[in-house]
Amino acid sequence: MSSCVTFAVPSLAPPRTAHGRKRAHRRAASITVTAGARLVSSRGTVDFANTKSPQPPSSGVSRRSTLGFATIAAGTLIELLSPTTKPASAEYATSNEYMPSLEGKDYGKSKYQYPDYEQRFDGALQWKTMKEGTGVTMTAGKKAVIDWDGYTIGYYGRPFEARNKSKGGAFTGEDKEFLRFAADDVSIIPAFREAVLGMKAGEIRRVIVAGGSTLSYPQGRKWKIMGPKPSNFSGERALGFVLENEGMIDKTLLFDIELIRVDEIP
Repeated sequence: MSSCVTFAVPSLAPPRTAHGRKRAHRRAASITVTAGARLVSSRGTVDFANTKSPQPPSSGVSRRSTLGFATIAAGTLIELLSPTTKPASAEYATSNEYMPSLEGKDYGKSKYQYPDYEQRFDGALQWKTMKEGTGVTMTAGKKAVIDWDGYTIGYYGRPFEARNKSKGGAFTGEDKEFLRFAADDVSIIPAFREAVLGMKAGEIRRVIVAGGSTLSYPQGRKWKIMGPKPSNFSGERALGFVLENEGMIDKTLLFDIELIRVDEIP
C-alpha cells in the first residue's frame, strides 16, 4: 500500500497588507506526495523514496515505559536503604558513644545496638552466645575459670588479648594462665562479672561494653587497677592508648569469654 504525505504550501513572499494576506490564503494549496516521489523547491529537494507506510503500535514495552520501570525500581531501592530502615546487623540508638572531647555535646558517633544480642543496662552491655555449653552453670557464690580475648572495637578493632594459647606476633606464648574470679570480685570490671552469670562450662559468649560505661574499665591511667589485664606489653599498650586518650576515640570494647569450668568456693 502506498502512503501519502500532505503539505500545505503557503505563499513564499510574506504579504504586507490584510488584502494580500487574504489572497495568499486563497492561493495556498495542498500537495499530495506518494512514496517514491521527489519534491523540488527553491529551498531544496526532499526525497520520499524511503517513506514507509504507517505501522501499527508495537505490542512490546516502549523505551519510555522501560525508563519508568527503572525509575520505580530505583526509588524502591533508595527507600529500602534509607536511614529509617533498620540495618541488617545493627541499628542506631538515640545516644552517642562516650568521647571525652565531646562530653556534654549533642553530637558524636551514634551507639550501636545489635538486635540479636541480649541487652543489659540500657544497651551499655550486650552479649551473644557464640557456642553453647553443656557443663555446670556459673552462679553467684561460685568461681569462674575463663579464657578470654579483647578488642578495641571502637578504634580499628585492635586486639589487646588473645585466647587459646595463641602463637605468633605479639601474643606468642607457650601457655596462658586462665583468669579466675567470683561474681562479687570487685577487682574485675562489672561487665565480666555480669556476663559470666548464667553461662555453662564450655560456653563462649561475645560481649560488647559501651565506652565510658561504669561497666567497663575506669578512664585514664586508673584502668590498670582493674582486671582482666592484658598478659603482655603489646596488649597493654593497645588498650591503654584507647582508654587513656582524651580525644575523639570510641572506647567501646569487645570480649570473647570462654567459660572453662566452674569451681566451688571453699
